[in-house]
Amino acid sequence: MATYVGALDQGTTSNRFIIFDHSGQIVAVDQKEHEQIFPKPGWVEHNALEIWQNTQDVIRCALEKSGLNGSDLAAIGITNQRETTVIWDPKTGKPFTNAVVWQCTRTIEICNELMRDHGQNRFRDKTGLPIATYFAGPKIKWILDNVAAARQAADNGEALFGTMETWIIWWLTGGPAGGSHVTDVTNASRTMLMDLQTLEWDEQILQALDIPPQILPRIVPSSDTNTWGMTLKDGPFEAEIPVCGALGDQQAALVGQACFDMGEAKNTYGTGCFLLLNTGTTPTVSRQGLLTTLGYQINDQAPVYCLEGSIAITGALVQWVRDNLGLISSAPKIEDLAKTVEDNGGAYFVPAFSGLFAPYWRSDARGVIVGLTRYVNKGHIARAVLEASAYQTRDIVAAMNKDSGVELSTLKVDGGMVVNELLMQFQADILNVPVIRPKVSETTALGAAYAAGLAVGFWDGLEDLRRNWEEDKTWQPAVDSEVREKYYRKWKKAVDRTFDWLD
Repeated sequence: MATYVGALDQGTTSNRFIIFDHSGQIVAVDQKEHEQIFPKPGWVEHNALEIWQNTQDVIRCALEKSGLNGSDLAAIGITNQRETTVIWDPKTGKPFTNAVVWQCTRTIEICNELMRDHGQNRFRDKTGLPIATYFAGPKIKWILDNVAAARQAADNGEALFGTMETWIIWWLTGGPAGGSHVTDVTNASRTMLMDLQTLEWDEQILQALDIPPQILPRIVPSSDTNTWGMTLKDGPFEAEIPVCGALGDQQAALVGQACFDMGEAKNTYGTGCFLLLNTGTTPTVSRQGLLTTLGYQINDQAPVYCLEGSIAITGALVQWVRDNLGLISSAPKIEDLAKTVEDNGGAYFVPAFSGLFAPYWRSDARGVIVGLTRYVNKGHIARAVLEASAYQTRDIVAAMNKDSGVELSTLKVDGGMVVNELLMQFQADILNVPVIRPKVSETTALGAAYAAGLAVGFWDGLEDLRRNWEEDKTWQPAVDSEVREKYYRKWKKAVDRTFDWLD
C-alpha cells in the first residue's frame, strides 16, 4: 500500500520535488534552479523545456534520496508559479517561444489598449482582476500577436496554452502521446479569462483579446477524484501514479497552512510576496486594489474564494542585491549584514522593478532608494531591503482590512524568507499583530500534496489536515505605535516617488 504523497513545486526560480508522509512531514526533497532570461528591460522569460527536464531530475533524485520507489506514492500534486504562460505544439511538445513569466511587463501596450475606453476594471466584475501585465491573458495575446507560427497553429487548432501546472501535467501524463490538457480553478482564475461565478472561460473576454478558445485547457477542481491521468512507467516515477491535485503556489500555501475557515489568512515570502484571506464560498469584490481569486475547490463542492494582495518583488530583491550589486555572497547573508546596524539609517527601498502590484497597480512605477545621506552604509541598505517586504505587506493588510471589514489579528507565514528572524520581527512590529511560523515551512508543496492526497483518500478530509498543522515560533510586536507610524509614513512617501517614471 502506498504510504506517501509526492508534490512538485514548480517555482519561479527552481523546481522542487518533495515527498510527504501522512502527518505532513517531509521525507525527502530535491531542488534544481533554472535560468532566468532577461532579453530586454522589464522582460522575463523561462525555458519551459529546461523546466520539464529539471522536473524529471528532481523527481528521480528525491526518490533516490528517500530510498522509495514511485509505486510507494499514492498520488502526485503540482503547485506552480502562477500566470507564467507557455504555448506549445502538441505533436512535438516544443514551445513556440520561451515561457513569458508572471513578472514580465512586455504586455503593457496590450493592457493600455484594453483599458483605453473601458478602464482598468473592464473585466473585474467577471474575473475579480484589474487589467494588468501580471496576468496570463495578455501574455497569450502577446505571443499570438508576435510569434507568427504560434498564431497560425492556434487558429488551426494545433497549439496548446497552459500555465506551468498545465505544462507539467501534460508531460507527466503522456505529453505528445495523449497527455492530459487541464488547468485547475485557481490557476484559471489568474488568466483574466475565467468567470469567477461559472468557473468557465468567458467568450466575450476571449474575443476582446483575440484568443482562440480551442487552445485553452479544460478547467478542473484543485483536488479531483476524477484523476486527470497516470504517470508513465517509462517516466521519472517508473510507475503509474494518479495525477489529481493542482493549485497555484499561493493557494497551495493557503491549503498547506490549513486556512480553511473564513477570515483566516497567510502570507508567503518567496520571489514575490502574497497574502491571501479566505472569504468563504462567495467572492468578495475588492474596492481597495486587491484581487478576488479562487482559493481552492475540492471535487464538486462549492469553490472557496479569497482576497489576495500580490507583491512582485520581495525575495527577488535579496537576489538582486546578491547578483547585481554583489553586497552579499548568498541570500541568507542579508540578515547578517542588516544586523550590523540598529535601523535603516533613514533609507527606504521600494523595489518597483516590474511596476507596483497590489494595492497600487502602477505599471509606470520603477524602483527607488530614497533617504540617502553620507551616513548610510551597506548595512542600512540591507536593512531597507528586508523592511521593504514588511512594508509592502502592511500596504496589503490595510487594504484587506477595509475590504473585508475585519481587522487582521494574527498572520501565518511561510516561504523561503521566514527563516529570516530579523524580517519576521520587523513584520510583527510594523503590522502590530503576532506573526506565526509553522513547523513545516514548505507549505506550498504541502498544499499540493494535500490536494492530491484528498482526491485518492490518503487523507480523509480537512480535519485531518488541520491536525497536521503545528506552530514553530511566534513573533510579538515590540515597538510603540508612534515609532511604527513614523516609519510607515516615510515608507508611503517613498512609494510616491516611484510613480510616473515611465512616460
